[in-house]
Amino acid sequence: MIEPSRDLSDICAVVGAGNSRLGRVPGVSSLDLLVEAMRNAIADSGLKISDIDGIICRGPDDSYCHHQRVGERLGINNRFGTTLDNGGASQIMSVALATMAIKAGLATTVICGYGRDAWSRTHVTEEARVRNETRPSSQRPQEFGPEYGYFGAVAAHAFGATRHMHLYGTTRDHFGHVAVAFREHALRNPDAQMKKPLTLAQYHEAQPIVAPFGLFDCSLRSDAAGAVIVTSKERARDLKQPPVSIKGFGTHNNTTGWFNNDNMIVTAAKQSGETAYKMAGIGPDDVDTAQLYDCFTYMVVAQLEDYGFAKKGEGGPFAASGALRMGGRLPTNTSGGQLSESHAEGMLQVVEGVRQMRHTYPAERQVKDAEIALVSGHGGNQVCHSTLILGRA
Repeated sequence: MIEPSRDLSDICAVVGAGNSRLGRVPGVSSLDLLVEAMRNAIADSGLKISDIDGIICRGPDDSYCHHQRVGERLGINNRFGTTLDNGGASQIMSVALATMAIKAGLATTVICGYGRDAWSRTHVTEEARVRNETRPSSQRPQEFGPEYGYFGAVAAHAFGATRHMHLYGTTRDHFGHVAVAFREHALRNPDAQMKKPLTLAQYHEAQPIVAPFGLFDCSLRSDAAGAVIVTSKERARDLKQPPVSIKGFGTHNNTTGWFNNDNMIVTAAKQSGETAYKMAGIGPDDVDTAQLYDCFTYMVVAQLEDYGFAKKGEGGPFAASGALRMGGRLPTNTSGGQLSESHAEGMLQVVEGVRQMRHTYPAERQVKDAEIALVSGHGGNQVCHSTLILGRA
């Protein structure tokens, strides 16, 4: 195995973080939401727009060279810019790529972000609401489509959940504890989309979607964006916010496919996490809080195992033990995650990881004495994965 370079650990920091309005923001495009989040991140950092010389972002699936549109809106000519296309794994990859670009001398200060208008797009008509499809129509044809009962990511992850239940005795109660914990965290977050408490009984009573998933196993449809700014550790010392060190990152892609071998139950988080741990020089026992890509409750359980927080097959009981709640062994998705805060394909998990490492939250939202945060990204037809490890500078 190629060893990750320790030369990239602790050389850069996140110095700004911002989000847009979250949830239902009718009449505002995904580009507008992203620019809103980026402007908030710039204001948060104390930098000027002219200080930014790199843009790395991901746009809608049907957008071409999205970073060019972002630069035009912000008024930036950048030395290094690109648009990524790894689904929910893209957002962490943008931070990793920013670090590498700065190390290579291709940029000094890079803004990264993602925005989507998924709630608005899926509610523009009744037909759109029923279809609940965020991909452009050109990407819908597939060999086994909706006419066979296969409805995209929900059905794909449901196959993984069913397999995990069969092999390890995982139960819907286990998934329910994930949803309930994250909703509890969202209620402490004034920006969160979901404002009502959720009990385990309500979780079980919810509308079925695709077996074994009910409504609260599925992440939200949201209008949302997030952004962060990456610069060198040296420059970070003179800026407005406490710098948050980028200690390690990793990626892995099970591009043989979601249904090949054991890819549904041993996800690319395993190899991605191993790379990030080695770069950072830490292990799972050193992580104080996790911000995991929770497109579905099952993916939280699988990642808890693949990142080494629980043995394979024991992620469900780990979640049910209360470990994911504030005060637990591993407070997870402390802003509410994609299940209850808002779904910006993992970008808000990066933002939350940064904010937790700053220690500027009130006590009810702050993971006490947290020094290390692990953030994950998952996507690209279920097979791409990325991992980011952040720490107190």
